[in-house]
Amino acid sequence: MCAAGGVLYGYLCYGVHEWLNLVVGPQDWPAVVLIRGVAAASGPGRVTRALKIGRELNGVESTPAAGGLWLEDHGVHEPRSAVTVTPRIGVDDAGPLGAEKRWRFIFTPEAGDEGGARPRRRRARLSRGPGRV
Repeated sequence: MCAAGGVLYGYLCYGVHEWLNLVVGPQDWPAVVLIRGVAAASGPGRVTRALKIGRELNGVESTPAAGGLWLEDHGVHEPRSAVTVTPRIGVDDAGPLGAEKRWRFIFTPEAGDEGGARPRRRRARLSRGPGRV
């Protein structure tokens, strides 16, 4: 979790679910984003099951050559209205200040649609290597 940005952090949560984080901060600074959803799966445990991944990616760089799982940036810019920000969930043990942080982001492209025709967009996405789910 304290690796340099771009490293994957896979772990077993509650002894049941494999979860995946992406480190986003500098070396020795604990800053990660929990991957909670992808196109066909909602929820961190469902994401890892759908992608057939787990703790084997812990400490692996998010590059095609390193782990076969990476992020792609197609330069798409969504309007702020397409992102809903809510308090964190399931973190009551973080105390009142930590639990109330508005650090949960939900992407809803329809919310950014202002009624006009929108051009077809290619979005950033998690990708698996060839021949992988």
